[in-house]
Amino acid sequence: MDSRLPPQRISKELPFHNGWEAERTHPDAPPRYSKSDSRGKPSLEFLNEASPLLSPQRRDDDGSPIASGTPADELDILDGEEQAKSKSHWYLFVLTLSIGGLQIAWATEISNGSPYLLSLGLSKSILAIVWIIGPLSGVIVQPYIGIRSDNCRNKFGKRKPFMVGGAAATLVSFLALAWTREIVHGLLGLFGADPESQFVKVASICFAIGWVCLLDVSINTVQAGIRAFIVDNAPTHQQEDANAWAGVILGIGSISGYLSGYVNLPKILPFFGNTQFKVLSVITCIALGGTVLISCIFVTERDPRHDAPPSAEEIGVIAFFKQTYKSARRLSPQIRKVCEVQFFNWIGWFPFLFYITTYIGQLHVNPVFRANPDMSPAEIDEAWESATRVGSFALLVFAVTSFTSNMILPFLVVPTYHAPSSRTDAPAHRGCNHPSTPSGTPLPMSASMTSFFPPPPDEASHFRLARLLSLLQIPWLTLRRAWFLSHLLFALCMGLTFFITTPLAATILAGVVGLSWALSLWAPFALISAEISKRDAQARKTGGVNDDQAGVVLGLHNVAISAPQILATLVSSAIFRIAQKGRGEPGDDSVGWVMRFGGLAALVAAYMTTRLREEGADEEVKGKENGVIERRGSDSV
Repeated sequence: MDSRLPPQRISKELPFHNGWEAERTHPDAPPRYSKSDSRGKPSLEFLNEASPLLSPQRRDDDGSPIASGTPADELDILDGEEQAKSKSHWYLFVLTLSIGGLQIAWATEISNGSPYLLSLGLSKSILAIVWIIGPLSGVIVQPYIGIRSDNCRNKFGKRKPFMVGGAAATLVSFLALAWTREIVHGLLGLFGADPESQFVKVASICFAIGWVCLLDVSINTVQAGIRAFIVDNAPTHQQEDANAWAGVILGIGSISGYLSGYVNLPKILPFFGNTQFKVLSVITCIALGGTVLISCIFVTERDPRHDAPPSAEEIGVIAFFKQTYKSARRLSPQIRKVCEVQFFNWIGWFPFLFYITTYIGQLHVNPVFRANPDMSPAEIDEAWESATRVGSFALLVFAVTSFTSNMILPFLVVPTYHAPSSRTDAPAHRGCNHPSTPSGTPLPMSASMTSFFPPPPDEASHFRLARLLSLLQIPWLTLRRAWFLSHLLFALCMGLTFFITTPLAATILAGVVGLSWALSLWAPFALISAEISKRDAQARKTGGVNDDQAGVVLGLHNVAISAPQILATLVSSAIFRIAQKGRGEPGDDSVGWVMRFGGLAALVAAYMTTRLREEGADEEVKGKENGVIERRGSDSV
């Protein structure tokens, strides 16, 4: 639909005075004027780009405006086609590539951070407190970065400054943390301190904890920027596709991170460092820096200087919490419900992700401890070292299953949004990204389905490919329903821990849970991203302001992910205190009870998922023109 006012209404809305037209681009802004031609119509050459009466002025590649003779109708149609145009699979790949580097950074910190900090002399009780910094920083940092990036009007874009700045801080943090001993010993050695003294040991621990704090803050900064970057630069109808690509790249990053733990990296790459953590830190810096750089260079953000001016209010500590509270209050019902699901979803996932290796390791050492009740501490340590490798292998299986599921699920799930027709009077094959059958019924096809194949050479080949791939879709399996089933599957697997007694069975269980994890990486981000993108497109179309901007909304979404991790940690600690046995005793099922608690939370998440709106499912068909069907729920720019 043409968003401009009809020509006969222009004179009623805006009075003309001596060939000049007054217009306001913002409620509080002074009126601006654009020249009219001799017939009293506003001249396209002088009309302000921010005017709500027509789309933003198009410019050539060199930045010069399109000639003034371009008809306004044609200008509007071109803008509509540009926004509706589906992005290529290479574009979506480059857009989401940086999240793979971020996942390698997370995997390095989670899988190798604890052993490294323990090697510095940190106690396990203090280590538990250190790892709470991650969720706490997620609760505070991501909403703050989201608000700051939403208000950013930098010529390089809204998100890129935070992506690049956060990535740079992450690289410095990793390198400083990996070389803690050398830095502290070198600095204190200048004053004659003994490297083996207790003072130097405590100084090293404090130095490392400080860099862990900065690392968590910087990683959350990068994550906030990348997630909003993906939402801003993918069309509404391709938000599911972009997040599916993100899930695939996350899987590759996870597999790469877990595989690195099996390789003797100092032997292969001695020039990167003499310890496993040093080499991993250098590899992480290369991966994160390289992927962020590629995404920033090859994906161009919309210039935020053309957006409405940001709030003039300075964001201090008190103002930040006030604005976060206001943003949470005005979240759309759909986004709020997704956050509610995520709260219970992550109460379930936190115990599994952090304790599955311990759970499988306990199953591995149980027969050993039963057969040898009088093992020495050194023998117990050796048994647990072997058990940790068995548990790590299960995590690798889990990551491979999740990656495979992220590759297959887009073919099975019916897409929520289809690429809209750019103009309603166009033939069925123009402006549509899903082909039509001879009877005019569209074949619903997500762009992610064809993104794994080379572009068809002609329209007939595209039609045949679409028809073939559409046969793979399960007609009733929408993204919301798939997410609902993943909660039930996770809860069922956690309940099966009552009957699992061998590491092999537990490894198979971890592999099955990978399917649920794939949907947890895809579904909530796709549902929220589509809602943000749809509202942002509508706001730009009407000249209004979208309160649900990507930065602050995804920051609040991360609060719904991080806050339950703190709660799950406290509950898990209470369960461990009640049910935990000695380290060398067989039959310790405390981790099993923690995971079953997570299964109960997954059942609550499943119920909350049923309250989500099914986009387009309950909406009546609003029009059938030239064989193209559009649903009210999927009407997007």
